[in-house]
Amino acid sequence: MTDTPSAHPQPFRLMPLAFAALAGTMAMMAYVAVIGPVVRRLGLPEWVAGLSVTAGGVFWMLLARWWGGVSDRHGRKPVLLIGLGAFALTYGALALGVDLALRGLVAPLGVIALLIVTRSLVGAFYAAVPPTAAATIADHTLPQWRAASMAKLGTANALGMVVGPAAAGWLATHDLGLALYAAAMLPLLALLVVSLGVHHRVPPRVPHAAAPAGGKKPGPALGLFDPRLRQACTTAFLAMVSVAIAQVLVGFLAIDRLGLSEQAGARVAGLSLTAVGVSLVVSQQFVMRLKGVPPTRWIWLGALIAGLGFGGVLFAFSQSAILLCYGIAAFGMGLIFPTFQAMAANAVESHEQGAAAGVLSAAQGLGMVLGPLGGTLLYHVAPALPYLVVGAALLALSLFTAVRGGVRPASRAH
Repeated sequence: MTDTPSAHPQPFRLMPLAFAALAGTMAMMAYVAVIGPVVRRLGLPEWVAGLSVTAGGVFWMLLARWWGGVSDRHGRKPVLLIGLGAFALTYGALALGVDLALRGLVAPLGVIALLIVTRSLVGAFYAAVPPTAAATIADHTLPQWRAASMAKLGTANALGMVVGPAAAGWLATHDLGLALYAAAMLPLLALLVVSLGVHHRVPPRVPHAAAPAGGKKPGPALGLFDPRLRQACTTAFLAMVSVAIAQVLVGFLAIDRLGLSEQAGARVAGLSLTAVGVSLVVSQQFVMRLKGVPPTRWIWLGALIAGLGFGGVLFAFSQSAILLCYGIAAFGMGLIFPTFQAMAANAVESHEQGAAAGVLSAAQGLGMVLGPLGGTLLYHVAPALPYLVVGAALLALSLFTAVRGGVRPASRAH
């Protein structure tokens, strides 16, 4: 591989990165699919599930930008390997702890501490994977190809949403703990694939490869509130809040609204998240194939569709209706996610790709912090309320984007 991106849309091996995204998403979604039934089986309140997911989001938010900066300095592959390896170890500890709790060997306060601590560590190390994978793509693709390449990575994530929840839901009908043990193996597989399929490469350094004209020193390090990333980060935050709320509540919704048992609720949760994954795969094909569409058009259209889908949950009182609403919402989200990733990559210099991907991942992590906890608190007030809030927020994003238009494209060549 060379240090400069080729004009070809895929000048490097995307498969190992796609598999890492697939495995990581499968593992993360397995937890979301079973945590509601696990909490109910253990006799704990709903907010414990939300707090555990929120704890992981806190550490994802805090460390994503740091991991991205480390990959800028030391190369993408070492960061991917460290992140995946630690992700697998901490997830294994989480699975073991939940299994022991389900066998009655851990007291309720111990279970709460276990879920929060292990999920925090999972989030801390998983935070290394998304920004590093996205930065690797940005290293090797020109701006006009980035949305399509990011959509391919997004499709791998979507497939993880299809296979992960479905497998977890099926395993949970036999043993809730078994689903988490199986999920813990996935990062290990990704570690093997990345170690064999991704070549170590330190990104080009300033001033050798990306120095500003005239020999000036590069500007300050990319900040969390860099105005170039404002629109992309705002979109990422709102999108992740919406997704996190929908994910963490689906198990409770299935149990409470449909009157199901914990195992049956886990199965419906898995099916709902599978519908999400299928819709994401389908919608991101449009982003990959229609390369000339302005990013803001994808965002306002996707937010409009997703807002209507989430709002429709208010009127969904059957399994098929819940699946349909989640599928519609996910179709809209599939238009949004690769678009804001490409917007962020196109807005910064080549030597800032890892940091920019980290800032964007931190915005998503903040959504994972506020979404699950806020969603479960709203659910306790009224089960329909979090879906009403999510639908309204997405419709507001659609209207704002349509009225405001896009940010000025970056004038820099990457």
